[in-house]
Amino acid sequence: MTTVSLLTLAGGDLVGFRISGHSGFAESGSDIVCASISSAAYLVANTITDVIRVAAEVDVDESTGAMLLRVFQKDAAACRDILQGFKLHMLGLEEQFPKNIIVNNTEV
Repeated sequence: MTTVSLLTLAGGDLVGFRISGHSGFAESGSDIVCASISSAAYLVANTITDVIRVAAEVDVDESTGAMLLRVFQKDAAACRDILQGFKLHMLGLEEQFPKNIIVNNTEV
């Protein structure tokens, strides 16, 4: 199962996400759930760092596929919409594939 932890500040601002685990929907390379999560995560990371040009902590573990993206509190407002879109997409995937993805909130 893939876990998507939405990183929030005490006030509720969404400042990033942490993704870990394999969804188990299909074998690696053929897993549409994993591909959907990965594609959305990279879209968000690239939009934040290369389009909006906000400095962010981005870490990808190539061996496990785990990914972390976190923006600084001062940049949370600039990234609010793209991160909210990511959240909605992940919640939609969780609704469609409850055995393969879990979404939670983690205060940072």
